[in-house]
Amino acid sequence: MEKTLHVNGKTIRLAVPSDRAVAERILKHFERRIAEDDWRPFVSKERALVAWSRLGGIRAQVLAALGLL
Repeated sequence: MEKTLHVNGKTIRLAVPSDRAVAERILKHFERRIAEDDWRPFVSKERALVAWSRLGGIRAQVLAALGLL
């Protein structure tokens, strides 16, 4: 199994095979939030991105690949 996932031409490194499912779920989640402009429970997109980027890991890599960080 490939240990990377490509999003918008950027590579997300996966530590273990199960990270692929996690990264794909996070990607769909962020794509939905972008499409619906839904940042709840945060008051703005900017605050949501700051909070999520602090979590690091796969979530931060997906945000960066989407051009949000």
